[in-house]
Order: sequence, then structure tokens, then C-alpha cells
Amino acid sequence: MLYTALLFGLLGSFHCVGMCGPIAFLLPVDRTNNFKKIGQIFLYHFGRILAYSIIGLVFGLVGKSLNLFGFQQQLSILIGVLMIAVIFIPIKTFNKYNFSKPIYKAVSKVKSALGKELKKKTPDTFLTIGFLNGFLPCGLVYMAVFGAIASGNPLQGSLYMAIFGLGTIPLMTSAIYLGNFLNGQVRQRIRKAIPVLVVIIGCLFIVRGLGLGIPYISPKPMTDTVDSNIDCAPTLSENKLINNQNNI
Repeated sequence: MLYTALLFGLLGSFHCVGMCGPIAFLLPVDRTNNFKKIGQIFLYHFGRILAYSIIGLVFGLVGKSLNLFGFQQQLSILIGVLMIAVIFIPIKTFNKYNFSKPIYKAVSKVKSALGKELKKKTPDTFLTIGFLNGFLPCGLVYMAVFGAIASGNPLQGSLYMAIFGLGTIPLMTSAIYLGNFLNGQVRQRIRKAIPVLVVIIGCLFIVRGLGLGIPYISPKPMTDTVDSNIDCAPTLSENKLINNQNNI
């Protein structure tokens, strides 16, 4: 299901431009030296992908702990249901039961650190900005985290989030070069399309969990079988050994 991470990144990057675009617009890149500018942008993206990979590693461990109890297929279905549920649950409900309040202080510290880094122009600044940017709250990142959990493996979870980050690079790079190039009408259409994308990917996770035997989409679950019939008959070599012993 790694291709779903790429889909999240490519199509969801329109959302990223709206949410994280201001950070990209304000990057203190050297606009007089194209070679240096490319290197600075690379460090920024590398920092973001590094942060996403760490997040994927952590939540991949969560998925692995659930898989140890034999919930791999059920976990994929549950993740798909949660993705779809998040889209259809009214925003008022989320505001009423906001579980992110305890981390507001941590987020405010990340934002203040970002503000300080945006004023600098040292080589490590762009890596730090990208890394901090990766930990900012984002609904689309949360959806990708669901995929990392469903992977059921820390390395796979890390790879899932890294591919998600790679998918956001083309449009985020365009935002750095071109600035705020999306008009209001285009943004509105993208906002309407993103929930549809999340529902489609949620359905894919459900189909994957059902184990329908569809290659690359819904493979059959791997189960180990043990033959209960024990063959006690001696083999040909064993018969020869018995005959030699009898002759002696």
C-alpha cells in the first residue's frame, strides 16, 4: 500500500501549499545564486522528510505491537474506517472533543523556533526549518500516519511517511519558486477533492484488510499450516539400515 502514500503526498500537497505555504514563501533562500538556492531547498525538503520518517517509525512500532496480537487484517480495516469516519464527522464534533490541546504548548514552541530560524541564513537553517515544519499539526499528515500504523512495521511505517513527504516536494518547490500561485477558486476545488481522496484511500485499506486475493491491492493473509498427520513409515534408507543390522 506504499502507493497510497505517494497519492497522499502528490494530491495532498495542494493542501500543504495552503497550510505550510507561508513557511515556504518566507524561506531565506539565496535568490542571486541558483546553485546555492537548489541546495538550500534540498536541505529544507530533507528536513521535512526526516521528520516524517521519524513519525512513521514511531507509529509503525505501534502498528507492529498490534500485529503481534494477530490483528493485522483487522487493523487495516479499522484504519480505513477511521479515515472515512474522519471525513464525515462534523467539524463541530472535533472542536468539542479536541484531543490536541495537551500538545498546544509543544506546537507553540515549534512555531517560535521556526520563527527564529526563518531570520537566519546559515547552512543548517534550512534543514532545521524543514525538520520543525514536519512536526507541525496537519490533517493530511494525520491521515498518512494512519497508513504508517496499518503497515505494522517500523521500517515500513518510516518508508510510508518518507514517500508521503517525497510526494509533496514538486508542489512545495513550485511554491518556493513561484510564491502564492493558487487562486481562491482553485484552492476551493482542491479542498473539495481532498476528502474524496481520503475516502478512496480509506476504502483501499478496507479492501486490503478483507484479504480478497487481489494482487497488490488485497492479498490473501499469510497463514502457517501444520500437517496433523504424522507419517511413521520408515524411509528407504532407514529400511536398508534395519536390514543391515538384522544381517549382522
